[in-house]
Amino acid sequence: MVAKLKVHINTKIIKSLIIIDTNIRMVILSEVEQGCSSSSHSHDHNNGKQQRYDVFLSFRGLDTRNSFTDHLYNALIDAGINTFLDDEEVETGEDLKPELEDAIRSSRASVIVLSKNYATSTWCLNELALILDQRLTSDQIVIPIFYHVEPTDVRKQQKSFGDAMAEHRQKMEAETNAEERLRWGQKMDGWIKALTDVADLKGKDVKGRKEVEFIEEVVTEIRQRLGVPLSDTLPLLIGRYFRIREITSWLTDGSSSHTADILTVSGMGGIGKTSLAKYVFHSHSHTFDKSSFIEGINLRCTEKYNGLLDVQTQLYGDISKRNKLSVHDTCVYTSQIEKALAGVKVFLILDDIDSLKQLDALLGNKGFHPGSKIIITTRNTSLTEGCALFNLEVKPRHKTLNVEGLYETEALELLCLNAFKCIDPKQSYEEVIEELVKYCQGHPLALEVLGSSLHNKDIAYWNNFITKLRKESHLDIKKVLQISFDSLQSENDKELFKHIACFFNGMDREISEQILEACNIYAISGIQNLIERCLVSISQWDNSLMMHQLLQEMGKAIVREESPGVPGKRSRLWCHDESFIVLKKKKGTETLQGLVFDPKLLEKEKFHEPWHLKTDAFSNMDNLMILQLNNVQLSGSYENFTEELRWLCLHGFPMKSIPLDIPMEKLVVLDMSNSKIESFAACCTSCNPQPIEGWKKVKIRRINIEYI
Repeated sequence: MVAKLKVHINTKIIKSLIIIDTNIRMVILSEVEQGCSSSSHSHDHNNGKQQRYDVFLSFRGLDTRNSFTDHLYNALIDAGINTFLDDEEVETGEDLKPELEDAIRSSRASVIVLSKNYATSTWCLNELALILDQRLTSDQIVIPIFYHVEPTDVRKQQKSFGDAMAEHRQKMEAETNAEERLRWGQKMDGWIKALTDVADLKGKDVKGRKEVEFIEEVVTEIRQRLGVPLSDTLPLLIGRYFRIREITSWLTDGSSSHTADILTVSGMGGIGKTSLAKYVFHSHSHTFDKSSFIEGINLRCTEKYNGLLDVQTQLYGDISKRNKLSVHDTCVYTSQIEKALAGVKVFLILDDIDSLKQLDALLGNKGFHPGSKIIITTRNTSLTEGCALFNLEVKPRHKTLNVEGLYETEALELLCLNAFKCIDPKQSYEEVIEELVKYCQGHPLALEVLGSSLHNKDIAYWNNFITKLRKESHLDIKKVLQISFDSLQSENDKELFKHIACFFNGMDREISEQILEACNIYAISGIQNLIERCLVSISQWDNSLMMHQLLQEMGKAIVREESPGVPGKRSRLWCHDESFIVLKKKKGTETLQGLVFDPKLLEKEKFHEPWHLKTDAFSNMDNLMILQLNNVQLSGSYENFTEELRWLCLHGFPMKSIPLDIPMEKLVVLDMSNSKIESFAACCTSCNPQPIEGWKKVKIRRINIEYI
């Protein structure tokens, strides 16, 4: 059951509170004030008090600061548990500092390290009394650790605890001020009660245990008892509640207890795979014996010589009881990881996997402990089932989840949150916001980056910024998206991607494949590779090629970089203004493979009549294979057209018959929609292989002529 509520707390309105009825957990996806005030991301429990810490550590510095408590604190931090530790060595005064009181009250749990000299400190005793009070009034979790002391000695104030309380009593009796003596007496009563009560709680005794294993056990228990972490440790997710619920259902499904489950989360770069995985990890990792979240694996492996070994070291350290190994061979490390994975139920998230080598090095081929769950985020949908694990007789259960862009209302909210620090548009900004939301097409990274770039900027700046985006992609977005392009294994697939970005986005897949195959591109296998890399998708409605606008802009930017200042030396021209300049000045070169031009779509110049163009403007374009000329009136010999043409598009062609000197030997698609052609007998004759000399070798597969 999913419900959206509006909850009033201290006059603030939490506008997007998503309650997921799984283990009765509450997931706050976004908490912001109505209007344009700053956003709030607190996680409120315990009578509405803001909680800033997961754990408060109470300990006697003299006994354990530089040993047990220090190790425990580091283990808690490494486990992602937000922990308060007072780093003051010297106690000043008898009463607690206000910041200590505040830290105790704003913690969800307290761990009390009861050591030999704990009771000698009035600060420790005051902390203990306040902690136990919070346990009663605010349901604070309290875990006592008996560090080489007996619970009975604590309960009955014997041995070192008895000696300490006797000293406090002597100090009280020596006090000459009656009011101060009374205050001491009240404190003594509170301390005695606190020591008695804490000893009666279910605690943990370190005696006879290895401290490393003991600390590990304590951390695991704390994670399990805390459950959902503080919301400020979670990424802000807008519009992802359905995916969270879907992954939560998969995580809590115990039907495959005899084996392990693998979930592949795929999607284009910046679409939110990592944030989604991180949210799920922090929400559920405490329910497993061991867990590990390794972020940015591909980047770590490619940026550093021993990057993969570093990733293996982190994974092994997270899931093994042993310290890291002195191993410098990835194959040897894989063997050790396999042994660790087989011995304990784990929850792993391997973020941004890009090769089978990475996957096999981290997961091996021996299988997992039953009940383990593994999430792999990747831009390559076909990767997971190619790894060695799927060669086993008993294969892991595998499920895929594709992350797509946000809906328009959610995209609007995310953009406004970054641009205005509220979820509603500022007055008079509606038009520019709508234009930018349309440009981003629900891409979370783009919405966040562009929104942040426009924070506190006026409308004139917005308009100028958006105009610039049409000419040049934002560098931070382009970097993320281009990782997928750079990872393509073949030049064929890279050229195919650029062709689709410039000319084929939105076109029928079958027609596109015919044209591209004729252009010496292996399109059938290449398109499948691009689909698996989340660079292209296929429309379920009309079988057309679909490329996200940001990916298309990135592809065009790559082509533009071939010759930034001289368009005629690029491989492709799709911008009508640039094509106009190249054709007008006859600056085309043999580098050009494709060109699109329609004078009606020019931004800088306007033509009300068909534009006249001499065919000799194409005389230097020897390798031109794709030519789209719409609403252009040509004059001169068509022999100036290259014989390499595969796709010729002449919308609005003004002549009544097709010139016989158009080179058509390699042409596969001729599109003359909205033309004035009255008869196509010549072409029909040529297709029958007869009369007209020079047309006998024509292999046109598709002809489209629509009369005006």
